[in-house]
Amino acid sequence: MIQWISSSIIPLFMFIILTIGMIKKVKVYDCFVEGAKEGLSTALRVFPNLLTMLIAIGIFRESGALDYIIKFLGPIFGLMGVPEEVLPLALLRPLSGSGGLAILGDILKNYHPDSFIGRVASTMMGSAETIFYTLAVYFGSIGIKNYRHTLPAALIADFSALIASVVVCSWVFLR
Repeated sequence: MIQWISSSIIPLFMFIILTIGMIKKVKVYDCFVEGAKEGLSTALRVFPNLLTMLIAIGIFRESGALDYIIKFLGPIFGLMGVPEEVLPLALLRPLSGSGGLAILGDILKNYHPDSFIGRVASTMMGSAETIFYTLAVYFGSIGIKNYRHTLPAALIADFSALIASVVVCSWVFLR
């Protein structure tokens, strides 16, 4: 069932979008081309930040600091069923979306998307948030300086996303 849903969802979305566009008499192709132009310019704007983040993550990982943190936290999270290979993503995702994406890419390259580790990492990536970035951008844009309960609540939500990812992936894929 999951195989059928995953293989048909994108064509179904495309059909729905095209149908709604035709009903509303929207020039779908022109809108698509305009969106592609915007996407390309966004990719060019984001590339230097992404490259910098990839280099910083590489340095952090090669220095061994991340390995020490994972060795310390691995047994604790292992008791909850969290694969140790996902911990770098769990630690970096709250700090940086692009850094989290780089770690996810590394996980998927090493363990493959259809492995339990790949599925947990993918689910967590989609369930967690870049807390510190979000707080800085959104709260900073409206002048809030006291985060009060927001940061602890957001960290709890991220932890919950990690645990929920393991539970859901165990339930769906290991049954």
